[in-house]
Parts: sequence; C-alpha cells; structure tokens
Amino acid sequence: MNAWSKWKGKIIGGLIGLLLRRPVFIIIGIVIGHLYDKGAFYGKRTSDVPPSGNAENPYAVLDVDESADMEAIDAAYRRRMSEYHPDKVANAAPEIKELAERRARDINAAYEEIRKRRQQP
Repeated sequence: MNAWSKWKGKIIGGLIGLLLRRPVFIIIGIVIGHLYDKGAFYGKRTSDVPPSGNAENPYAVLDVDESADMEAIDAAYRRRMSEYHPDKVANAAPEIKELAERRARDINAAYEEIRKRRQQP
C-alpha cells in the first residue's frame, strides 16, 4: 500500500470541506475520508481481520497466570468478555464488529481449552 492510497480519502475529504468554506465541513470531510480509507464503504472481508496471536496459549488470551485457580480464571473470562463482547459494539463500523467477534471467539476458545485441560464440566 503506497502513501497516496493510505491518505487519498482524507485529502479529498479535506479539500471538499475547504471548498465548502466551513470548518465543520473540513472535519466531516476528513472523517468520511478516513472511513473510506479504512474500507467502511466497500466492506472488509473476514480474512482481513487479524487473529489475536495468542491462540496457542489460552492463559495469555485470558491474561491470567497458569497457576491461577478456576475462580480467578472464571473472573478473568468474565472480565475479558465484558471488554470484547460483540453486543457492546453493535452500532460500530463493520470492521470493529468483526474484530470484537473474533476476539470473543478467541476468548471463548481459550476458556474452553483451559476447562478441558483441567477437566472441569
């Protein structure tokens, strides 16, 4: 990705705002341009959302020590889900919803993996 394609929407939006000669239109133009640059108007595929990167270590996903008891793990699971639950970003841009859904899946998978390793029902 070159520099022009990274800034194209913001520059064009800002110029349109300048032509309308209102400071608020400049800001609105830049924001709309930013959304365009991020793909909000033509959508992103699920494959474009990066994985969390900690799938191999479920304890790192939940941000707990491996020696933590199940009570601490349950609390960490609830805390992480409250941070990344998709319902919290229901009105956000599609890429933000996609990221929240991916993180929630990772958190659920990590919690289930820990339960399976500890053989908890």
